[in-house]
Amino acid sequence: MLKGFKDFLMRGNVIDLAVAVVMGTAFTAVVTAVTKGIINPLLAVFGKTNELGLGVQLVADKPATFIAVGPIITGLIDFVMVAAVLYFVLMVPMKTLKNRFGTTKAAEPTETELLIEIRDLLAGRNLGTVEEAIALEKANVAPEKAASTR
Repeated sequence: MLKGFKDFLMRGNVIDLAVAVVMGTAFTAVVTAVTKGIINPLLAVFGKTNELGLGVQLVADKPATFIAVGPIITGLIDFVMVAAVLYFVLMVPMKTLKNRFGTTKAAEPTETELLIEIRDLLAGRNLGTVEEAIALEKANVAPEKAASTR
């Protein structure tokens, strides 16, 4: 049971996921600081002179009825910035490395090799041996006739 757990943890996917989570968490703090320091003041320019920021006041004398649009925009900017950095810092380099050093595809067989394999399989099923099929092929005897003479 412990060996299976160890194998699970040591698989590349789990380690890559852990690195991505740590990097994402660390970078989220940076993005949040940027949005609070730069984006929020820029959004406040478009808001009213009150301290609530960009949004809509539904009832004039009740601050609890303020619909804040600024935090929603800030959250969307946070999300897009984190997603862009994770994509360009983690995913693109990993894809490039995988394409460069990843497993190579096995060479696909040529048409001739496939035909030889089919011939060998048919010869083994109908005639018994490949040698007999080759001898009959050289003698231009159809395999059906040869099978019926056996």
